[in-house]
Amino acid sequence: MALAHAQPAQGARKTIASGLLLAGAGAIAFSAKAIIVKLAYRYGVDAVTLIMYRMLFALPIFLFMAWWSSRHQPRLSRADWGGIFGLGITGYYLASYLDFAGLSYISASLERLILYLNPTLVLILGRVLYARVITRRQTLGMLVGYGGAILVFGHEITLEGRDVALGALLVFLSVVSYALYLIYAGELVRRLGSLRLVGLATSVACVLCIGQFVVLRPWSAASVAPQVIWLSVLNATLCTAVPVLLVMMAIERIGAGIVSQVGMIGPLSTILMSVIVLGEPFTLWLLVGTSLVIAGIFVVTRDARTASG
Repeated sequence: MALAHAQPAQGARKTIASGLLLAGAGAIAFSAKAIIVKLAYRYGVDAVTLIMYRMLFALPIFLFMAWWSSRHQPRLSRADWGGIFGLGITGYYLASYLDFAGLSYISASLERLILYLNPTLVLILGRVLYARVITRRQTLGMLVGYGGAILVFGHEITLEGRDVALGALLVFLSVVSYALYLIYAGELVRRLGSLRLVGLATSVACVLCIGQFVVLRPWSAASVAPQVIWLSVLNATLCTAVPVLLVMMAIERIGAGIVSQVGMIGPLSTILMSVIVLGEPFTLWLLVGTSLVIAGIFVVTRDARTASG
């Protein structure tokens, strides 16, 4: 009898352990994107060309994802396609391009801290668009988080100059764009499913990024160093498609709330990789700012889960 009870408990522990492992791996893989982009910039490529290659290699993966998740599902209506197109623009095309453009001016560590402020933007937009309540604890968490990001930004701008302000603005606009995607994606996610929506919306974004290159750059601009090609392949697979699947598998095992908390290792892993791989300096300002951002987002997301539960 005791053995019968022990087996389900052991299975539950294995499920939790695998979920935590998948969530951690997904967060680290996501955070490696900035490192790969910064490495590619060393070979003289610009943001339009770099994101074109990333999306070119990612497109077959997302098309397969969209096809797989659409099997035996109802056909999409015109309204569905309109929503998918709009979310593809805001959530993946604009957010990705602005992020890549911003990374040409700021460090990978600062970029990750700004991206990590996304939950606060979702709260603010929810307040503006739907009059949702923001608690005092969430307000405090937002102030702490933004304080940490501003601390790192202020230190970096004194070292690198005014271009840091432009880069930080571009990355922040990327966060705003993705927050709009999260705000408006709810109804479509419930109707289509997350995997189908992600596959379709990212496919739209891939086509837009490729089209942007065709319109804005001559064909000769596609001639880049071989290292840029391989880095783009790595970005499209390890840092784009694979993390999406890992996070979804983790959510199935341990739930979105725990996955979001595990994701807090993202800024830390970015800092570690930026120091080891890129040779970026590790300073007390960066440590304190990162700690404040993580603490602030922890308060915001914890209160959000409590309110929804």
